[in-house]
Amino acid sequence: MQINTHDLSTPVFLITPPFTQLNTPYPATAYLKGFLNTKHIGSFQADLGIEVTLAIFSKQGLIHLFESIKKSGKDWSDNAGRIIILQKDYINTIDAVILFLQGKNPTLAHQISKREFLPEASRFAQLDDLKWAFGSMGTQDKAKHLATMYLEDLSDMITECVDTHFGFSRYAEKLGRSANSFDELYSALQAEHTYIDTILTDILKKRMDAIEPALVAISVPFPGNLYTSLRCGQFIKKHYPGVKVAMGGGFANTELRSLSDARVFEFYDFITLDDGEAPLENLLLYLDGKINIEQLKRTFTLVNGRVNYINNAACTDYKQGQVGTSDYSDLFLDEYISAIEVINPMHSLWSDGRWNKLTMAHGCYWGKCTFCDISLDYIKLYEPIAAKLLCDRMETIIAQTGQNGFHFVDEAAPPALMRALAIEIIKRKLTASWWTNIRFEKSFTRDLCLLLKASGCIAVSGGLEVASDRLLELIQKGITVAQVARVNKNFSDAGIMVHAYLMYGFPTQTAQETIDSLEMVRQLFEAGILQSAFWHQFTMTAHSPVGLNPQKYKVKKVSDAIGSFANNDIEHTDPTGADHPTYSFGLKKSLLNYMHGTCFDYPLQKWFDFKIPKTTVAPDYIVNALEQVEASATKPASKIIWLGHKPAVIHFIKSKKGNHWPMAELIFQNKKETTSIKVSEQQGNWLAGMLEKLSVDNSKIYTQQEVKESYEAHSLEAFELFWDNKPVNSLYRFGLLQL
Repeated sequence: MQINTHDLSTPVFLITPPFTQLNTPYPATAYLKGFLNTKHIGSFQADLGIEVTLAIFSKQGLIHLFESIKKSGKDWSDNAGRIIILQKDYINTIDAVILFLQGKNPTLAHQISKREFLPEASRFAQLDDLKWAFGSMGTQDKAKHLATMYLEDLSDMITECVDTHFGFSRYAEKLGRSANSFDELYSALQAEHTYIDTILTDILKKRMDAIEPALVAISVPFPGNLYTSLRCGQFIKKHYPGVKVAMGGGFANTELRSLSDARVFEFYDFITLDDGEAPLENLLLYLDGKINIEQLKRTFTLVNGRVNYINNAACTDYKQGQVGTSDYSDLFLDEYISAIEVINPMHSLWSDGRWNKLTMAHGCYWGKCTFCDISLDYIKLYEPIAAKLLCDRMETIIAQTGQNGFHFVDEAAPPALMRALAIEIIKRKLTASWWTNIRFEKSFTRDLCLLLKASGCIAVSGGLEVASDRLLELIQKGITVAQVARVNKNFSDAGIMVHAYLMYGFPTQTAQETIDSLEMVRQLFEAGILQSAFWHQFTMTAHSPVGLNPQKYKVKKVSDAIGSFANNDIEHTDPTGADHPTYSFGLKKSLLNYMHGTCFDYPLQKWFDFKIPKTTVAPDYIVNALEQVEASATKPASKIIWLGHKPAVIHFIKSKKGNHWPMAELIFQNKKETTSIKVSEQQGNWLAGMLEKLSVDNSKIYTQQEVKESYEAHSLEAFELFWDNKPVNSLYRFGLLQL
């Protein structure tokens, strides 16, 4: 039974608590606001992370900060003491630095880069060789990195002197990460407000008084947001007892599925799981008295003092085409800060520049990786969005935000949908820069990568994980290292940056496999087909195949106990595997050098201070893999499109030994170069006419079979000989693509 929500009287305040990213808003509240718009339900959203950050890191904020430190009368480390002595330099430069990082004061880069403008403390000790790190990055990026270190110095002082939990994107993360018991968090929340807590609640009070909501919905994507979300809930329930507080988001979805501690509901009234649209709508209907409590959707709440999980199975979730377009109104979009903390090309994308967040498809189309939480709905339930609807949403968001950068936050974007989206972007003449997460599968051919580049794709990231074919099979990744190499080459040749997620410590991984994996990574970087990467140690999670069936993967849980609060990361032992943590430093140090194009000739032993096995990987393994061109038999169903300009056609007569042939020269031009091909007059006329039909601007997309039939209908012979060989097959550089 559908219930009319158009007359709901409950105003909703959507909050992202500190801290996620400083350069762009986390998208959850924008998604929900877009959905509420479709229901004509009034809402207001705020990213309290950026608001708190700007309150601290301002001239007035630093004056107050240093006064607070002075009043404490404590002794500090030499580093904090240096910053306190230089406080006037920090106070006098902070506003200019923030404006620079907001993109409003770009000329300051020249002063910052000379390293005479900013005061420097311990973070700058990392910058011994800036030319090595930023030689190709330019003045702006160098200045952003220096300005980021300046803020990190201040952050270190805050952590030492006023609030031990502080961190720009992971506030009190230790308290929230895999907290099986609520005891430590609960104890921290009974203490007096920290310096940051006070700033947060002062801002929250102003918002609450202005909005006067009946419901506050707090999105908690990460452990680093949990503590501040609880502080928000605590403050609201104390000072605004008539307002209900709901919590949802990625942390709840993965960690709180077995919640039983009633104390949590001293801070929240409701906790919802998985997709938030239907649970939020039902919650609003319940608060307005239109449905009873048993009709709530995927919601924890207290009933008679006990934690109850209520899930009305009759209530279905909304399709992705029904949830509306993300709405970024209310957010301070021009005040976000672009930072470069880590000298890693992909991490720079994460933190530098403002990206609109969208999703191509709900869930994962692969859904098999054994380390992943594939049993949960947010991954298990796969539902793509039509390319035209995606483009509609992109255009709406560009008009609203004035920003045309998009980060598609998919688990793994489907290649077919990426192709359709790219074609739609090009057809609409939409200027966009975008990047996403993928699987390194063979669908990413040379021509598909060129199409993606033409539509504005600038980077992809994907899981190479353990670069070992045995372990990739155990992970059920569905790829091989050789296949990854060929796909990476296609992306790299198209000018699309490639980032690989790398894993060590997967169950049964041996020391030999760890070193062989490092050798594979070294060769990928040396071949120039991988530009960015990051190692992380395997974590066994409760909802993954490994966590659900550890004996199959020859690992053992340390404990079978289920906590009353968060349950996701599972402590385990790996009796047959290597001592995984000992490899961490060497893997990461070598990778830093490889990313900067250095030390490829170093023996792998050099990165470790203990004896490692010699690699068994052939030194030319990746080079050989790239030379093994996969068979590319002509597929009649392949789509053929033309992205280029109309060629000029010049007719001429070719003469040889008294024989004469009418010929055609077709001249092609793109943004960088000009080329020409010479074919028979009949073939040239057909090709020029066919390219017009194949233009991406046309509604019809032709298949290879249809192109062949057209060729033969003009009484032309030997289609494959003409189409699959020079000069025609060299036209991919000018936009003739087979997809």
